[in-house]
This record gives sequence, structure tokens and C-alpha cells, in this order.
Amino acid sequence: MSDNGNGMRRDELAAFVEATAEEFGIPGVAVGVLWDGQEVSAAYGVTNLEHPQPVDENTLFHLASVTKVFTATALMRLVAEGRVELAAPVRRYVPELRLADGAAAERITVLHLLNHTAGLDWNLVFSGDEADTLAGFVAHLPELPLIAPPGSRASYSQAGYNLAGRIIEIVTGLPFEKAMDRLLLEPAGLTNTFFDLDEVMVRRFAVGHTPDDRREELRPARPWASWRAGARGNHPGGGIASCVSDLLRWSRFQLGTGEGVLPAEALRRMTERTVELPASTLGDGLGIGWFLREVDGVRTIGQGGSGTASSPNC
Repeated sequence: MSDNGNGMRRDELAAFVEATAEEFGIPGVAVGVLWDGQEVSAAYGVTNLEHPQPVDENTLFHLASVTKVFTATALMRLVAEGRVELAAPVRRYVPELRLADGAAAERITVLHLLNHTAGLDWNLVFSGDEADTLAGFVAHLPELPLIAPPGSRASYSQAGYNLAGRIIEIVTGLPFEKAMDRLLLEPAGLTNTFFDLDEVMVRRFAVGHTPDDRREELRPARPWASWRAGARGNHPGGGIASCVSDLLRWSRFQLGTGEGVLPAEALRRMTERTVELPASTLGDGLGIGWFLREVDGVRTIGQGGSGTASSPNC
């Protein structure tokens, strides 16, 4: 980066990141800012207190629910290609869908999944081989409580996004992770963003840390991220890992024209309000995959995530 003022911003960001990490006892962190077309990033600390490596702009972090924006964007590509309709019932694409309420299963649309208005509870937790596939996850959905009629209100649902991932699998005929590579990650140039643990483990990656029983010392969290046995069923809602350098490229993509992957109109549509969020700390409305919020008169979009390896924001 040139010395036309951006170097100073980098120094200021690095100082802020270091001070904040030390204040809150964060072992390692990476932050990136895209400002007026210029990228600025700063990293602090180590990947693992027991086996430390310095964090840098290419260190992988588990993104947790930030994954939902990736899933929504890939599904919007299928919408733009005419392969999926947002207003269509999910059963058009996932005919095996069954819920505790049969009428609700017939009424839930693709858009309901993407803006958290399907009326599904947060998520299912179960173990076994079925938990390691999206088809197995969908087979257990009759066990999930329904908390509202479809389309009546917003309620954040990991399960809804996992079901959206099953739509991607069926429509493309590919495993979800491979479909995401072809639809989005490869054409968008996200070469350091992965669902596959085998890809993560051969690169520098950060682990999460939790306090010990006396809350006196931090220890690496286990299991790492969402890759415990039987986790693929949760990949669409929270299974991706990436780094600051790729997330800055991702930000350019989302703020730009879609770079031949997705029409600019489809990106704009994702940031339009589809439902209100009254009295919510997450935002004042939802688009498609994005939380919307007005801050000091500025309209913002965002998605946060939390997991054992990180608490990222995009």
C-alpha cells in the first residue's frame, strides 16, 4: 500500500486492534477495513496459546454464522439463473420436507428461509451419521419446534439456512460444499475460504479459547469450530472458514457489481428490507442474508457470528 495517507490509517488501526485485544484478553485477532476503495488490515496476537503462531491477514478463522451470507448469495445466483424462485414453496425443491405442522411445511417459501421468517426454531441438535449430511438434517426436521406461522414474523434460525443449503444441493446435483465452490467461491476469487477441514488444517488457522474452571486462564477450545463428528448438516448456516484478505475481497464483491457471478441488481435486492425487526439488538430489519441497521443516519448491512474459534463480523 502506498504512503499517501493509507500507511497512517494502517498504523492507527493496528494500535486500536492491539489496545482492544489487550483490554478484552483476546489471544489473536485480525481486522480489515475497506475504505474509499483502499484496503487496510491489522493483526495482533497468536493463533493458539499452547502452540503459538502469529496471526496475519491470511490466518483462517471459523466464520460461524457469517456463512449465512455466503449461502444466501449462492442461492441468489440460482435465482438469477432462473433455477430457483424466491416465492416458491421449499417443497418444490425439497419434496421430502416434513415438519411438525404439515400445513407449515407446505407454506414455507425459499424467501422465508433467507430472511428468517419460516417460523422454525433456532436449530436441531442430534448426533449420528445422519447429522453429517443435509439430507439427514432435513429428515429430522419434524422434531424441530415451530414458533410462528410462516411469514408472520422474523426469528433467527440456523435450521432454516441448513434447509436452504439442501435446496442448493438438490438443484445443482452437487454436495453443498462443492456447489458453493462452483457457484461462488471460485468465481469470486476466494482462494483462502473453505468448508473442508482438510484444507484448513494445512494452513495457518486460529483456534478459539475458553476460560478454565476458575476463569483464571484461557485454554484452546475443543472441538475446533463446527468440524466435530456429524457437523456437515450445519455447514450452510455456519461452517465456513476464511481470512481477512479474502473477506476484504468478499466485501468488494458485495459492494460492487457481482463480478460476473451475480447481477448487480441481485446484490442490491439482498440489501433491501424484507421484514421489520422491532426492538432487536441485531438490527431494525432483515434483507436477504443481511441484517439492516441505521447508525447515525447511515444505512448499514451486516452479519455477525460466534463459535468456538471466533466471533467474526462482516
